[in-house]
Amino acid sequence: MSNTPMAANPLTRAVLEIDEYASGLGWDQPARLFALVDTARLRVQEPGLAAQLGLADEEREAAALTPIEQEEIPAGKPLDEFLATIAWPDAVVGCALTVERLMLPPSAEAQVPQGLNEAKLAKWVAAHPERQEVRMTVAALRDGGRDSAVRLREKDTPTEVLTGADLVPGLAQALAATFED
Repeated sequence: MSNTPMAANPLTRAVLEIDEYASGLGWDQPARLFALVDTARLRVQEPGLAAQLGLADEEREAAALTPIEQEEIPAGKPLDEFLATIAWPDAVVGCALTVERLMLPPSAEAQVPQGLNEAKLAKWVAAHPERQEVRMTVAALRDGGRDSAVRLREKDTPTEVLTGADLVPGLAQALAATFED
């Protein structure tokens, strides 16, 4: 992707590439799952697929990980249940997920009513005046590496994307679990 800023490591570059792709699709999108594969290995083992993905030349060598979007996540199935069903082949070195959610600032945590079930809590958050719509792109590698990008809907520009390994730890752990035997 041409507008993806150069990042310090291949995983961050892959996360930002996926974030840019999701941004191009607009908001109010379903969650999307991606396999992360080693670009050089893909070129050697699957030259036809590499050519189809535009990876046939050495131009993508700096982006050592190539994201490959997977089939659509089943509608209506809780994300944690879906992730628990995934098993990756050895060629997949990592995975990433992009998902939109409503978030509240830490200052609103004290206001959360006690005893709400998930549906009522979601409704309460959706009505809260300080809620923020965010798109989170989270990745986990088979070797334990993690990274993520968070984009606020109200600040939807490539320069306003926050990155870091520990921004969405629960989701990163759920993705990492897809590599466990």
